[in-house]
Amino acid sequence: MVPLLVVLLLALLLFGAGFALKALWWIAVIVLAVWLIGFVARPTVGGRRGRWYRW
Repeated sequence: MVPLLVVLLLALLLFGAGFALKALWWIAVIVLAVWLIGFVARPTVGGRRGRWYRW
């Protein structure tokens, strides 16, 4: 009974980790796309390219 519970717990843990990693990859791709769009479409300030972020 205990080995079955350990195997089920391990499978659940690995499934959860795999789903979280896949979600993090999609978030990283979206952030990269937003960054690239902001880098290309940044405004010109005083004849030179300005920063599109405020920090």
